[in-house]
Amino acid sequence: MLYRFKSKNMGDVIMLEPNGRQMLEIIGKTPGPKGIILPEQMPAAVAALEAAIKLEESSDDKDGEGLPEGVGLHQRAKPFLDMLRWNIKVGQEVVWGV
Repeated sequence: MLYRFKSKNMGDVIMLEPNGRQMLEIIGKTPGPKGIILPEQMPAAVAALEAAIKLEESSDDKDGEGLPEGVGLHQRAKPFLDMLRWNIKVGQEVVWGV
C-alpha cells in the first residue's frame, strides 16, 4: 500500500506504507486508508515531526556513530513537512486515501 498525501495547492507526497504510517503515528493520527489533517492541527504535527527528528539524531549521536547509513527520518519527513508548512500558510487541509 502507498500513502498519497494530497492538498489542493501543491503536488502529492507519496510514501510507502511503513513510512506513511510512521508519519501519521508521530503526528498523532490513526493510520488508515483515509484521513485528513486540518490546518489547525498542522502546527502541532510539524512540532511533533521536528521533535521526532531531533530525537532520532540525538540518539544516533549518543552512540558515537553519527547518522546511520540509509535514509533517516529527517529525509523521509521533509516533503511531508514542506506540505504541512505550506498548508498552514494557505489554510488548506491535507488528505489521504480520497
